[in-house]
Amino acid sequence: MRLALNFSMFLLAFFSFSNESLSLTNYQIKRFCGKKKRVSLCIKNLQEKRSDLQEGKLIEIPVTPFKR
Repeated sequence: MRLALNFSMFLLAFFSFSNESLSLTNYQIKRFCGKKKRVSLCIKNLQEKRSDLQEGKLIEIPVTPFKR
């Protein structure tokens, strides 16, 4: 009984988190790029990455280290 419960919980979690990815909205892109020096270039790059992500292409996501 316990094994069946664990297995059903695993399947529920596995199928609820599918391969969908959420991309940034236009408002989020503008808010993020408002802090950059070249705002228009930043907006253009993020919109291109968003369209590539929605088409299913792989994108490169830079990781910046945390500074205290």
